[in-house]
Amino acid sequence: MAFIDEIKAKAKSNKKTVILPESMDRRTFEAAAEILAEDIADLIIIGTDEEVKANSEGLDISKATIINPHTYEKTKEYINGFYELRKAKGMTLEEAEKTVLGDYMYYACMMVKMGDGDGIVSGACHSTANTLRPSLQIIKTAPGTKLVSAFFVMVVPDCEFGEDGVFVFGDCGLVQNPNPEELAAIAGSSAASFKQLVGKEPVVALLSHSSMGSAKHDDVTKVVEATKIAKEEYPQFAIDGELQADAAMVPSIGASKAPDSKVAGHANVLIFPDLDAGNIGYKLVQRLGKAEAYGPMCQGIAKPVNDLSRGCSAKDIVGVIAITAVQAQNS
Repeated sequence: MAFIDEIKAKAKSNKKTVILPESMDRRTFEAAAEILAEDIADLIIIGTDEEVKANSEGLDISKATIINPHTYEKTKEYINGFYELRKAKGMTLEEAEKTVLGDYMYYACMMVKMGDGDGIVSGACHSTANTLRPSLQIIKTAPGTKLVSAFFVMVVPDCEFGEDGVFVFGDCGLVQNPNPEELAAIAGSSAASFKQLVGKEPVVALLSHSSMGSAKHDDVTKVVEATKIAKEEYPQFAIDGELQADAAMVPSIGASKAPDSKVAGHANVLIFPDLDAGNIGYKLVQRLGKAEAYGPMCQGIAKPVNDLSRGCSAKDIVGVIAITAVQAQNS
């Protein structure tokens, strides 16, 4: 069974409610129609009657719950709740009302905060900052989280590497230039995400332009230090580095460049040294390798909130909704 089919089956086994705040985008409704037809998750779509009608024409979304923030009976409760959360930061009740009614992502986060939804998918027409800022202000980080980061699930067709072509790439969407401690935290979170979603043991490689000391540079030193920290903090996972990408994935090259490493040549979780490398890497694999790219998925928030690439398709959104529903089963 293909990865995304397994995810859909898991989601169906214990259905959760996912909130979609981007009613101003046609792709939201195309994805919603497919999710509802396959009975993968319950959906709440936030929007006015005019927005919903304009963008859902010809699509069957009759099983979705449509909430208009301007008329919904619990809107005042959400506004008051947001005010209570932010008043210590100087927010007035009037500002709280303007924010919650003016930005559907804030409204969605208040719904999750107050138990009226299990997760959120946004980002098709909003920046990562506009997706994550409300999440961190309202839902906040999960207990024990050192860092909120992002990952992609990459599914590469006809690929013998990784877990039959399935990888987790981190961080490709959020943390710009992680220090060694942050990079180690990304490695640990990405390993846990792989295990939760793929159901197999993660094999984690911290990537570099160097393999086991083949080059000397401050950028290499950062990865070496991060690997040391990650091994100490997450002993339950197989983690190693620094490794070049081919040494991490290809058994023969891993055996040649890092013969003493149990990770080299077998990695299914690839940790990039910074956001530039991660973003470039996932997009190259997606476009040139014709891979499915699901994400950026967030890890470290108390409830699942997942971002989308603004270049995403409706099919991509379907996958991220299904993954969000599975994450919600364990949050």
